[in-house]
Amino acid sequence: MIEYDAEQKRMVLKLVYYGPAMSGKTTNLLKLHDLITQEGRGDLMVLDTTDDRTIFFDLLPFFLVAPSGLKIKVKVYTVPGQVRHDATRKAVLQRADGVVFVADSQLAEAANNFESFDNLEKNLAFVGIDIEKVPLVVQFNKRDLKNVVSEEEIARVWGPTGIPVASASALEGWGVVETFTKLLELTYAAIDRKYRLLEEHGLDAASFVRKMTSVEGS
Repeated sequence: MIEYDAEQKRMVLKLVYYGPAMSGKTTNLLKLHDLITQEGRGDLMVLDTTDDRTIFFDLLPFFLVAPSGLKIKVKVYTVPGQVRHDATRKAVLQRADGVVFVADSQLAEAANNFESFDNLEKNLAFVGIDIEKVPLVVQFNKRDLKNVVSEEEIARVWGPTGIPVASASALEGWGVVETFTKLLELTYAAIDRKYRLLEEHGLDAASFVRKMTSVEGS
């Protein structure tokens, strides 16, 4: 649901982190904000509640200028995991151009992961987005903990779906940028098919991803 203004040469992309409560969505975005270079990130805005650490926040309003002059802005959001905030989740998903589903790797959280992914599919349909077509990455977070689902089991369950799967420990910081990179690659491919970013605007996938994921100290 890309916002595109041909006359103004302006495009706004919306990427959303989704998942069960306490799976690490907020930690992912906080860490991502820390890792991205200062010139490539915007102000961090957080809205806290008493029963869920964050309802949502608007993060990293990047400004990327393609060789053609096309300006691309990317906004990244997270949604509340608590069921009582389902209306907010629907609102944040509207016009989403890509989604990261953050699953909790702990064995005890398997049912919550399943329910949350099912909720994602239903809410995407509710806002008019086909889960089969939207760029989607599944991240298994908290891989640094004990009693987590095995890599073999993850591959067995998710392999047949064709959905890219990433492993991460958002708390420790690894896998965060890699997950975001996977989503950006898929998002670029979707945009390029519709708006011909390479052919008409001179922006290739590698440049798009590199400019969005410049890391401090790299």
